[in-house]
Order: sequence, then C-alpha cells, then structure tokens
Amino acid sequence: MVGRSSSHFSRVARIFALELGIPHAFRPVFDLASLDPVVFAHNPALKIPVMLDESGPLFGTENICRALAERARLRERVILRGDVRDRELANVEELTLHVMSTSVTLVMSAATNPGHAPPPKLRASLAGSLAFLNGHVVRVFGRLPANRLLSFAETALHCLVAYLPFRKVEEVSAYPELVRFSQSFGERASARATEYRFDVAPGACDTLTKA
Repeated sequence: MVGRSSSHFSRVARIFALELGIPHAFRPVFDLASLDPVVFAHNPALKIPVMLDESGPLFGTENICRALAERARLRERVILRGDVRDRELANVEELTLHVMSTSVTLVMSAATNPGHAPPPKLRASLAGSLAFLNGHVVRVFGRLPANRLLSFAETALHCLVAYLPFRKVEEVSAYPELVRFSQSFGERASARATEYRFDVAPGACDTLTKA
C-alpha cells in the first residue's frame, strides 16, 4: 500500500486491509510535491493511495477497498459505496467524500499559500456538509445491515472526523453526533493501528511534509 500516514484517503484503505485480514506492507510517500509518477506508484494523477499487487497498481481508495473485499472473499459482508439503495445514505457517502476532498484542498492551500485565506465558499461548503452529516449519521447508519463487517461510509466518515482537528482544518466539537460516532469507531483495533502521524524521511527537508 502506497500512501501517507497523515492521509484520510490512505487510512480508509489501510483500515479495510486490517479489518479484512489482508497482509500488506505500507510504503509512505515522503514528497507530495514530486512531479514524478514513480513516487506515487506510477499513478499519473500524482495521488494516493495506490495498491500494488501481482496485477500492478490500483489507483484510488474506493477501488482499493473493493479489491480488498473481493480478495478476502468477504464481499457479502462489506458495504461499499452504492451497495445500499438508500437516498440518505447516498447523500452521506457523497458529502463525506466531498468534505474529504475539500479538506485536502484547504490543507494544500495553507501549505503552499500561507497567510492567504481560502475562498469563502469552501468554508461554507465544508460547514454545511458537516452539519448535514451530523444530523443524519445516527439514523442512516442505524439502517445498515446488522451483519456487516464494515462499510465504506462508516470507515470514511471516521477517518474524516479524526482528520479535521488533526490537520487543524475544522474543530468538530460543534458536531456531537459525528464526534460520538467517530469515538466509537475509533475503538476498533484497525483504527488504533492507523492513527494519524506525519511520515518524515530521515534527513528530509520537505515543505509539504505536513500535508
């Protein structure tokens, strides 16, 4: 698995691998500013995570989670995005991924343009999405099949809620249902094993290390 220990997208994939019992190694990307696709396991988009196996590179969190579920032969107990036809769940999935992407934009903007305020719409979009998630998470996740091993939506939301204060993007105390959910999910061994930290190469001087 190629990614970052400080990345919520990477963490989702790593939690899936651990929950599904898939042995794997983790290779951190130290230089996010690199323009070399080789650094990103040959992903031409220069993004993480990437899974490398005997079939070559697989790009993107959702693709990796699906492949892991199939490899573990536990696909029927894993709820991936779009598996359940529930309009509210679809909205929760969409907004979780939206806030994940928006938070990365804010982090990268702060790293590359210190002192410059982001567009007001980004902040408004983030706050509105979190308020929606806070108001729907209990009801929506309460309707998921009880026999599930894990779901993409729950895993991604936990990783997001923990990421926001870690990267100082947004305080989450104003969203008590999200905090309660994330604290509960965070008790899993897979979540404890993937707690956020910054990957720093020995002797490296990377202006985007904390990204």
